[in-house]
Amino acid sequence: MSLIATPRQAPLEILDDLCSRFIINIPEEEREDPVRLCFQVELAYWFYLDFYCPENPTCPQCSMREFTQMIFHHVPSLREHLPDLDHILNRWKEYKMAVPTFGAILIDESLENVLLVQSYWAKATWGFPKGKVNEEEEPHICAAREVLEETGYDITPLLSKNEFIERQIHDHVTRLYIIAGVPMSTQFSPRTRKEIGSIEWFAIADLPASKRDQS
Repeated sequence: MSLIATPRQAPLEILDDLCSRFIINIPEEEREDPVRLCFQVELAYWFYLDFYCPENPTCPQCSMREFTQMIFHHVPSLREHLPDLDHILNRWKEYKMAVPTFGAILIDESLENVLLVQSYWAKATWGFPKGKVNEEEEPHICAAREVLEETGYDITPLLSKNEFIERQIHDHVTRLYIIAGVPMSTQFSPRTRKEIGSIEWFAIADLPASKRDQS
């Protein structure tokens, strides 16, 4: 059990708007489960960072934990969960890790280069565009949505539902669809702000064969 201090607060009207958009109007069974509720809090968190922080200097930059604390403190029915906040977030992270991830490997027309994205926050690593599947969302639909969000490129015309690489590590499944023939002249631009920092082509021959090869 954690002792929770009063969090740094965003303006009340902004917290009201975020809770109205993402928390108050969701189904009751989700609202009553603090672990499942964290998925909605995460959506509110990205919205807060994308649309409020850049325009409003009174909005504190914060971590996901600090933001969750701020939301739970703001909503009267959630305050009872504040002493267990760390436990709730740890359970949510474990549950989130079990949610399958779908994305794509975008290869150019020469089949010699591959597109990688770099997180806005984790600037030391590059990876394929991908993300968590939504409830009842088909894998290839999720992959197309995530690639569009992270690169601005619609892979749907080039996507075959049967051409993919899938890997399972412990309980987590990652599936990447093979998308060949993407012009290198394509202008990529993320649809979401502060999620993807850079998008670049890399020569396949220069990529490490495994994480141990990176240096």
